[in-house]
Amino acid sequence: MSWQFGATHRVAGVALGGSAVIAMVVVGCSTVTGGTAQVDPAEAPVYRASVSASIEASSLTSAARESERQATLTKRAIHTVCEDLSTSSVDAIDAVNTYIEAANNNSPDVRAKAGPAVDALNRSADLVTSGISDTLPADLRDALTEWVDAVRAVASAISGDASPDVFNAASDRSNSARTAALDRCDAAY
Repeated sequence: MSWQFGATHRVAGVALGGSAVIAMVVVGCSTVTGGTAQVDPAEAPVYRASVSASIEASSLTSAARESERQATLTKRAIHTVCEDLSTSSVDAIDAVNTYIEAANNNSPDVRAKAGPAVDALNRSADLVTSGISDTLPADLRDALTEWVDAVRAVASAISGDASPDVFNAASDRSNSARTAALDRCDAAY
């Protein structure tokens, strides 16, 4: 029995070995073509035009993708800064109105109301300033910058205990700047 088992392995080994030899012969049989490569003068312009068209199409596709990416970044920046302006300015206006009410009523806690108003104005201005970038359209950037400057003027008027005329002028400027900035935000959306 063991002799037949060994013989089967030998036959299989010979068959595999023979197949390998045949495969090596087939792979080894290749021919090399002689001659020199020549460009077909009639086909060369067509090939060059094809390569140029392919490069141009690739360039246009790349530019379109970059344009889409920039548009997405701009849209995201607009939404972020405009939301920051909208929400934080409401808090600042509420704090300033509380201060104005105390000042108009000659309330003894008018100075206590001034601190939170100044803080809210500066917090809002800082938040909006952090969102102002070259990504934004120039008119929106300018409107937001004007609003930040106007809000800081109101904060200075409150903290400097400015006269009512100076405070009211700063407040009017701030209100106009906020309206203009929010209008630009709406247009940019």
